[in-house]
Amino acid sequence: MVPLYQAEAEFFRTLGHPVRIRVLELLGDGPRSVRELLDAVQIEASSLSQQLAVLRRAGIVTSHREGNSVLYVLAGPDVADLLRAARSFLTGLLASQAELLDALRDEPLARAA
Repeated sequence: MVPLYQAEAEFFRTLGHPVRIRVLELLGDGPRSVRELLDAVQIEASSLSQQLAVLRRAGIVTSHREGNSVLYVLAGPDVADLLRAARSFLTGLLASQAELLDALRDEPLARAA
């Protein structure tokens, strides 16, 4: 049996690609067809297919056929919650860094004696 921390690390490695994150953000708003994802992400179809396959294998997204389209959906709402938490954390982090940068810009340089 794999320790939980190893499974978590593998999960985060799966998320560690910008296209996968973008796809998950889009799916957080509801099911999307491959065509809709292609239009939003603007990468080659083969690249999107690879990234979707990684997410499917990891159990993060599921897919089903609806007419001529394949629709993708998040496997559960926890994924969207995780992405919202990450965005909130990063927003706070970047705001703090911006405040520090502003403070550094406003502070006069010490003169060498």
